[in-house]
Amino acid sequence: MITQKYLDELTYEVLGASIEVHKIIGKGLLENVYHQCLKEELSQRKLNFFTELRVPIIYKDKELVTDFRCDLFVENCLVVELKTVSEINSIHQAQLLTYMKLLKAPKGIIINFNCFNIFKEGQKTLVNEYFRLLPKL
Repeated sequence: MITQKYLDELTYEVLGASIEVHKIIGKGLLENVYHQCLKEELSQRKLNFFTELRVPIIYKDKELVTDFRCDLFVENCLVVELKTVSEINSIHQAQLLTYMKLLKAPKGIIINFNCFNIFKEGQKTLVNEYFRLLPKL
């Protein structure tokens, strides 16, 4: 069963994996490089994930064709969006919240590898109404 505590622990693990990638290869590379390295790091940590997952839009019981793809969907409950930007801004947060809602995911993280310290300045964690409905423990 997914709980708030489980999601917090999973978030910590994914952030740890991201910090490890950043520590090894540093900043200043293209997003795809970090994506490939993070996939390898998550696999080594035995976390299940989908990559470049197509995010469906269901409208009146019909699936519409879109180009929405989330970078990583970890353990079927955590959306991870990777960036290499000067700063995380509101459009990145809107993108993450959209993917979370469409995938019915309670939590999401934006990870920006173009920073000096991922934990302090390179990540933004968001929750939605699905998270609030989960048991705490």
